[in-house]
Amino acid sequence: MRTSSHSGTDRRGVRLAEDGTLSVLVPATTTAEAVEVCLLDGRRSGAELDPGGERRIELVPDEAGWWRGTVPDVAPGTGYGLRVHGPWSPATGVRTNPAKLLVDPWARQVGGRFIDLDAALAYSGDPFTGAVSTVDSAGHVPYALVPAPEGIVGKDRPDVPWRDTVLYETHVRDLTMRHPEVPAELRGTFGGVAHPAVLEHLTRLGVTTVELLPVFANAPEPSLMARGRRNHWGYSTLAYLAPEPRYAAVPGREIAEFRAMADALHAAGLELVLDVVFNHSCEGGVDGPSLSWRGLDGPGWYQLGPDGRDIDFTGCGNTFDAGSPLVTALVVDCLRYWVTEMGVDGFRFDLASTLGRPGGSGFSRDAPLLVALAEDPVLSQVKLIAEPWDCTGEGYQVGGFGPVWAEWNGRYRDGARDFWRGHGAVSEIVTRLAGSSDIYWPRRGPAASVNFVTAHDGFTLRDLVSYDHKHNEANGEDNRDGTEDNRSWNCGVEGPSTDPAVLSLRERQMRNLLATLGLSAGTPMLLGGDELGHTQHGNNNVYCLDDETSWRDWSSSELTGFVSRVLALRRSVPELRRDDFFYGHSDLAVGEVPDIVWLAEDTRELGAEDWGRHRETLVVRVRSASSLLMVLHAGTGPVDVQLPAWLGDPAWVPELTSGTADGAPDSMEPVAAGSVVTVPGRTFLVFRSA
Repeated sequence: MRTSSHSGTDRRGVRLAEDGTLSVLVPATTTAEAVEVCLLDGRRSGAELDPGGERRIELVPDEAGWWRGTVPDVAPGTGYGLRVHGPWSPATGVRTNPAKLLVDPWARQVGGRFIDLDAALAYSGDPFTGAVSTVDSAGHVPYALVPAPEGIVGKDRPDVPWRDTVLYETHVRDLTMRHPEVPAELRGTFGGVAHPAVLEHLTRLGVTTVELLPVFANAPEPSLMARGRRNHWGYSTLAYLAPEPRYAAVPGREIAEFRAMADALHAAGLELVLDVVFNHSCEGGVDGPSLSWRGLDGPGWYQLGPDGRDIDFTGCGNTFDAGSPLVTALVVDCLRYWVTEMGVDGFRFDLASTLGRPGGSGFSRDAPLLVALAEDPVLSQVKLIAEPWDCTGEGYQVGGFGPVWAEWNGRYRDGARDFWRGHGAVSEIVTRLAGSSDIYWPRRGPAASVNFVTAHDGFTLRDLVSYDHKHNEANGEDNRDGTEDNRSWNCGVEGPSTDPAVLSLRERQMRNLLATLGLSAGTPMLLGGDELGHTQHGNNNVYCLDDETSWRDWSSSELTGFVSRVLALRRSVPELRRDDFFYGHSDLAVGEVPDIVWLAEDTRELGAEDWGRHRETLVVRVRSASSLLMVLHAGTGPVDVQLPAWLGDPAWVPELTSGTADGAPDSMEPVAAGSVVTVPGRTFLVFRSA
C-alpha cells in the first residue's frame, strides 16, 4: 500500500499560516513593472466596489523574478486576485492591463462566476488595434479564495498493478444525477461518487480504477456563454489546483468533499485517476478574455506566432507552451498537489501530444515537460495516461510516448469497431487482441495499451450500434461539431426501433464489443453508462449538454451482469494480464504448445495469406493452466466451428456467450475436442479447456 506524504517546500501561490499571516508567491513575468495582490474583503455589486471592498498590497520581486509578499490578519475564505502593471504590446502577445482582476495560476479554491465577457476583455474594439480597456473586471469574473491550512492525506491506497487495471471513465455529474439511491443533495457531486450504492456498483462490475473527466475549476468559453451554456465536460480550465465548486454538495466545501471521495474510493479498493487539461486554458484565442495567464504574461505561458497570435494545436484557441519553465512549474506542482494532498492515483492527459511540442516544434518523447514528469519522484510512481494526439496530423503519436506512459489506443477502438461491423483486414483485430505489440514493443508491454471501444468523446456503446450518423443538433452548432469517423453500424434502422430483430441484434453487438474489450491483452477502459445501455440519442459530442442526454439512466442494468462476467473471466486468466507480449511461435513437432494461436473455423492455423483480408470468423487459443478458446464470428449467418483437438485438449467447457443477456451459456457441459459447434451469426463464444 502506498501512503501520501506532504512536502514542506516553498509553495507558489498563497499559503495561510495558523496565525493568519498570508504568504504570497506569484510567478515571474517577463514584462510586469508591478504586481499587486488584491484582497476582496467586501462583496461586489456589478462593476462597482463596495466601500472597503479591496485591499491592494504591492508585491516585491525576488532574485529569481518571482513576486513575493506577506499580509497579516487574513481569514480563510477571503477572496483575492492579482493585478499586473506594465506595457501593452498586442503584436508581441503582451496584454498587461491592471483593470483586469486575474486568478492566481496556483489558486487552490475559487469563488465568483464569469458573467460578463466584455468586462473581461483587456482591449476595446479590435484585439490588436483597439484601445486598452479601462473597465474593471472585478465583480464580473471569478477570483481565488484563500484556503484554510490543510491536513495530510495519509490513508492507504489500492496501488493496483497495471496488469490488473480496469478503467471506468465517467463524469462527476453524469454518474449520479439520475441515480435513485443517491440522495438528491448528493447527486452530481463528489459525495455522490462516494455513495455506497455507487461504490457497490463499481466493485460488482469488477473495475479497479475510476477515471473522472476534468474536475478542476473551469470557466465557460465565450462561444458557449453567448448561447447561455458552459463546457459541461470541464475541458476549459481556470484553476489547476482548485476543485470545481459545482461538484460540492455544500458550497465552499469542495476541497474537503473531494478528499472524502478519494478516501471512500480507496476504502472500497478503487483507484482515482483524473483527466487533466494542460494543453490549453479557458481564455481562448487573443480575442478572448484575460482571466489569468494572458494578463500575467502571455508570451511566458502560451505558444504565440511572430504576430502575437496564438498557435492553436488544440482547436480551442490557444496552446500552452510546453517548453516554458512557467508551464513546467505549474504542471508539476499541480500534479504533485493532487497526489500528495488530495489523494489522486494517476492522471489522463488530454491532447497529450502538445506536451511534447515545446515552442510549436515537432513531437519528441524527450521534450522537457515529459521528461520532468517521468523523472519526478512522486509522479513517476502514479499512473500516467496519454491521449496521444492533438488537433494536427503531426500530433498523432500513438506509440510515441516513453516507458512510464500508458496511452489511449485509438487503433484498438477502430479495429474492434471495424471487425464487428464487417470491415478491415483480420490482421488488425488479431494484433489489437494480442496487446498491440506493433505499437508498444520493445519499450513497453501490453498494459501500455489502454484499450477502449467507446469514450466520453464519441458515441456511447448503445449509440454505436444504433446510428450510422451523428445527430448533434441539440448542441446548437448545426450538427457541424463532433467527429464524422464513427465506424458505427445501426443494425438496419437509424435510431430508435421497435423491431424485435433489430433490438436483439443491437444487444448482441454491444455484448460482442464488451467481450472483445474485456478479453484483449492490454488495459481495458469502460465508458461509464455503457453497462447501463445509456443512449445520447445519436449525439457524439455532448460537451455542452448538462441534462438527461448526458446523465446516466439507472433504470436499466441489462449489461451489468454481462460486464461482470467478462471481467471475472479476465481476472481468472493471467495470460490476458501479462507483462510481456505473446510470442506465438512454437515447435509443435516436439510437443511445444504456442502461447497463442490463430485459427480458422476448421482449425487451420492462419498464415500469411490470411492477414491482409477480412475474415468473418476468428478462433483464438490462449495457453494457460486451463487454456482459453475464443470464437469471434462477425458474419450474419451461422458458421460451423471445429474445436481444436491437436494441442492435447480433451474437451472444451463453455464459459461465455454473447447470445444471452448475462453471458451465461445455455449449457456448461464439456464439448469433446474435435467436435463441431454451430455458432450463430454475430456471436462471441468462450470455452475453457477441461
